[in-house]
Amino acid sequence: MALNTSADAPLPVGEVSRLIGGWIDRLGAIWVEGQITQLSRRPGAGVVFLTLRDPSYDISVSVTCYRQVFDAIADIVSEGARVVVHAKPEWYAPRGQLSLRATEMKPVGIGELLVRLEQLKKSLGAEGLFAADRKRPLPFLPQLIGLVCGRASAAERDVLENARRRWPAVRFEVRNTAVQGVNAVSQVVQAVKELDDLPEVDVIVVARGGGSVEDLLPFSDEQLVRAVAACRTPVVSAIGHEPDSPLLDLVADVRASTPTDAAKRIVPDVGEELDRVQALRDRALRTVRGLLDREERGLAHALARPVMERPLRMVEERESEIDALVDRSRRVLRHLLDRADSELSHTRARVVSLSPAATLERGYAVLQRPDGAVVRSPAEVSADQELRARVAEGEFTVRVAADARVAGGTGAAGGAE
Repeated sequence: MALNTSADAPLPVGEVSRLIGGWIDRLGAIWVEGQITQLSRRPGAGVVFLTLRDPSYDISVSVTCYRQVFDAIADIVSEGARVVVHAKPEWYAPRGQLSLRATEMKPVGIGELLVRLEQLKKSLGAEGLFAADRKRPLPFLPQLIGLVCGRASAAERDVLENARRRWPAVRFEVRNTAVQGVNAVSQVVQAVKELDDLPEVDVIVVARGGGSVEDLLPFSDEQLVRAVAACRTPVVSAIGHEPDSPLLDLVADVRASTPTDAAKRIVPDVGEELDRVQALRDRALRTVRGLLDREERGLAHALARPVMERPLRMVEERESEIDALVDRSRRVLRHLLDRADSELSHTRARVVSLSPAATLERGYAVLQRPDGAVVRSPAEVSADQELRARVAEGEFTVRVAADARVAGGTGAAGGAE
């Protein structure tokens, strides 16, 4: 409604702002498209501030939304992205500022596809299909390589030619499939499963040239991702160019930036390997020569030692020591024998001097009765008894006289006849 105002009856600014706010409040929620030019996401804040700009008319409007509204697309939009916003216009009376309170936000066009892919990526990632510990190493030299690609495609040519240039004896088991369109997913999945079932296939390569996001969508399909995750054979993803990143790249064991890069990853270069073998041979030869030189120096050093120059020197030195010890032992033994002989002679002389024979030599005689007992007392003999008298030169018989017994006598031999 038009207001009746004049220079004499103007409306206060506050009233004008209130009226504008009332008119805007009567507007319902609308869908607005624009380009994000200023984005403010303060840490911990519950509200996100951004500016939508219309590049065609260079007009901008402020937009506010709760953090959870913006977080739904935060991973795929940034400043410069075009979005569609479902918002209600709001008027901030104190500053006279118009803004939009957004309740829903979507990327424009291809962005919607990216949102769905991002959601699928988070879901599959939460299951652990993209975990690094699931990745398997590629064999050093595969005997048979499975290749899934489009028929007569540049990707097939790049993989085959580059792989054979690097290793001429390499063999391929090729499965040509549709790589875009409605039949691509089912054909690629079946080809991957067929190759995985062949025990002689050591690695599987899924290759495709570059294209738009829509063209590469089959390689982000959940069915294909799960089929590759279930493979027992290592899988190499070679889809598009370096910036392209379908979900197949995340679940594959190795991600190649291009089909040509895939060929470099799956087989070694024969020239490089020959150079490496030659380098190893040269290194081994240097090592062996070094060991031989070291042992030769050690042997020469050992031979230069005095004990090696005169190996009998030690024996000769010990021989003189042994001779000296033998002479010493002989002298000691001779001395011991002489001393023992002297002691034996003295002992013998003492024994001889104390023996009965020595006593007899001095003129004594020993009287014995017929039974051999020695007569020691006159009381032991009787008159006219025969006794045997033993002297130094022999023995003879004597008879006891009748008056020979003398009490307390010391020599019975004196009274014998």
